[in-house]
Amino acid sequence: MAFPFIRAEERLKRRRTLKLGVVGVPGIGKTSLIRTLPADRTLHIEIEDGDLAVINDGGDAFHPATWPEFRNLVTLLAGPSATAAAGEAYSEEKYRILCDDQGDMTLIDRYEYVFIDSLSALSRLCFAWCKTQPQAFSEKTGKPDTRGAYGLLANEMINAITILQHMQNRHVIYTVILNEKVGEKNEKSLELQMEGSKTTAEFLGVVDVIATMTLQPSPSGPKRVLITRQDNLLGLPAKDRSGRLDSTEEPHLDRLIAKCIGQASN
Repeated sequence: MAFPFIRAEERLKRRRTLKLGVVGVPGIGKTSLIRTLPADRTLHIEIEDGDLAVINDGGDAFHPATWPEFRNLVTLLAGPSATAAAGEAYSEEKYRILCDDQGDMTLIDRYEYVFIDSLSALSRLCFAWCKTQPQAFSEKTGKPDTRGAYGLLANEMINAITILQHMQNRHVIYTVILNEKVGEKNEKSLELQMEGSKTTAEFLGVVDVIATMTLQPSPSGPKRVLITRQDNLLGLPAKDRSGRLDSTEEPHLDRLIAKCIGQASN
């Protein structure tokens, strides 16, 4: 059997999508960035109940109440996973059932941008579910097993993020809360607010771009900017796999995505 190699000209013609993490302290304006995306093609996955800043804006929203609800949405958006066994989450069988329940897939098909607000809250939603599963309890005593719960959390979160990363027809934007941590010797460090260190490390490695929103001085007063280079002097989380971004970019997601993939902005 011949291997299904993708020829160079076919690879260059293939549509490019971006998976982007927007990091920032609470209140900096991460959620309001959804206004810089086309409202009629954007799905706002709102987990924090923190959409007051954009409550009067157009665009569709989905509020997953449980982790299985979020997994079902990922399955509808990304399609079935080839690695999922029959009957499991993300499987072909599960995808067909969800499509039948949904009926008209026109609404799902039109979303080009998926805005997940926030990954910090999503990890808490996932962990709450993990703590109720058999893996979170000792087989011998039946008592809660924290290590088992965190192990399941890492598997569930990394699986979902990886499936979304491989989605070829939609851009995905995650917002993530940035915390300042003070150590025993009063030294300060920055860390992403997320349940499970393994999930955090995997997320930083998987996504294409990490941009930290911060304030910079200007003649007219402080302005919001996105820091996109890892070697920034502030030590902020940042990453640009495309190599097309400047060290500081304006807080406009549609333009940033277009710049990364080498296409015109909407």
